[in-house]
Amino acid sequence: MPDSTLPYSRLKTLFLDAGNTIVEMKLGYIASALKREGVKCDLADLRRAEAAARPVVSAALPRLRSTEAIGAFEFYIREMLLRTPMTPAPGAEKVLRFAHDMVPLLGRIGRVKFWGSVIPGTREALAAFRDRGLRLVVVSNSDGTVEDLLTDVGLRDFFDAVVDSHIVGYEKPNPKIFLHALEVVGASAETTLHVGDLYEADVVGARAAGVHALLLDPYGDWSTADCERAVNLTELLRRLSGED
Repeated sequence: MPDSTLPYSRLKTLFLDAGNTIVEMKLGYIASALKREGVKCDLADLRRAEAAARPVVSAALPRLRSTEAIGAFEFYIREMLLRTPMTPAPGAEKVLRFAHDMVPLLGRIGRVKFWGSVIPGTREALAAFRDRGLRLVVVSNSDGTVEDLLTDVGLRDFFDAVVDSHIVGYEKPNPKIFLHALEVVGASAETTLHVGDLYEADVVGARAAGVHALLLDPYGDWSTADCERAVNLTELLRRLSGED
């Protein structure tokens, strides 16, 4: 059932996804890898293409089965590169090869560094959420490294708990990961909002646990999604403050 109006004034707890919600990929790694292949791209174009790829990745999740599988990462990079202007323009076959060859890149760099760019405005928004008395919990599909990542980028202290799918044994959209997070901080589903970037994992999963859901949509790529959307956490903060 769509969340036509979220109960912003009654919220006591925020669940936040990690990737593309509070941190993002260091896209310079991908641009550098492409440059070694003889093609150039603009970081702004890569960022736009990444967001545009999210609905496609989300729709494929039932088939991919896991957001953390190597095949899912390759699919994600492929869909992003297919939407990225490059010079000289490679054919589709080369893009598929580029995406395949970038899989080992993640292993060499490590997820903590690869996802180690804090989204602008995040620190300020998290501090403001805390000042409002909200409990903050990261609920993330990961490989056991999300708490290390948050510590590395200086965000861990904002959160009352970190729920990593690899550690708890349940991956979004399984509602058990959300129910576990509720139990960890003693929160009620009726006064909890989960914020994420993939409809199939974040919205479907949260709703299955009775938790409200909001989708981050920085460029308007989710216009048909049956849930509330926000450009970023700063916009969410304005709504919580009654400014929107």
